[in-house]
Parts: sequence; structure tokens; C-alpha cells
Amino acid sequence: MTGFRQFELGIFGENDPKLKVIRYALAKQLRRAIDEDADWLITGGQSGIEQWAIQEALSLREDNPQFQTALMTPFADFGAQWKPERQTQLADLKTKVDFSAAVSQLPYQNPSQLKNYQQFMLDHTEEAYIFFDEQADQSPVRYAWQAAKRYQEGHSYEVHQIDFDRLQEYAEEYGEKLSEAGHYD
Repeated sequence: MTGFRQFELGIFGENDPKLKVIRYALAKQLRRAIDEDADWLITGGQSGIEQWAIQEALSLREDNPQFQTALMTPFADFGAQWKPERQTQLADLKTKVDFSAAVSQLPYQNPSQLKNYQQFMLDHTEEAYIFFDEQADQSPVRYAWQAAKRYQEGHSYEVHQIDFDRLQEYAEEYGEKLSEAGHYD
């Protein structure tokens, strides 16, 4: 599971209403995968969709103890340039997942490490859930999207896209559920 970074979505706090919708969407996608017998979430450590997906997967553990999480990073010093609070958040997630490792044991050296990471993720997963919209063609997520679509051409590999229209549907669904429950947050 991968997708937009936190800043690309304009989400800068835990109380942002957009984040509530995204967490709802992530939980729905993860429950669907679990219902279809998925036993692992394998994702990266980017802030945004990847870290939120891990958090949602961890929250589903109580009802789904067989479902495990792996946090894979492209290189050894991934996140070292981030603000201290983001580094702490990544380090904390690494302690909570079932497995965490860097695909390259070297610190960042060149873009080939990112390509190798992308290939590793495709080779070690059975399907991809990508929060991406083609309107956001400047997003680095487009590389993961394009790689998954190319990989799909030669492999039995399903690619699930959650685009802006689908997120809007989730927002409406989330709003209806809140309304039915009498909550308005």
C-alpha cells in the first residue's frame, strides 16, 4: 500500500477532517484485504498514506491477530533528513510492526536504490493499493503507479487505485455513517 505523502494532501495535523476520511478509506481497504485472506500489509515508511496504513493495520490487530505488518524502506538512512518529530514517528512505527528492514543496507547513494526498492515491493506482494490520482502528475507516487501498471502487464498482479473521486465517495460514506450514529466531528 502506498500513496500520497502527507504534505501532498495538505494534511498537517491529526485532527484534520481529511485525515479522518483517509483513515476510514484505509481501514475499509485493509478490512477488504483481510476478508480476502490477506495476511500481510507490506508498505514503506513515507509520511502520509504509508504510515497511516500501518497505523490502521495495527488498530485492526485485535480482531485480526493473523494479519501482520511489514515496514520496508528503500535504503538504510531513510528518513534521516526529516524533522525530529517525523523521525521519532517512523522509529516508533518500526518498533510496532512485525517486520522492518531496509531493502538496501547502504545509505542513500543514487536513484537506482529507489528503483530496486520499487521492484522489491512488486516482487514481494500479490497486489497493490495505491492512493493516487492522475491529476497529481507531479507526485512521486506516479512512479509507483506506473511501475505497478507495467508489472501488471506481465504478472498476475492486481492494482487497486484509490483516486480523488473514490476518496470523495469515502467522504460521503463516512459522513453518512457519522450522521446515522449521531456524531458530527
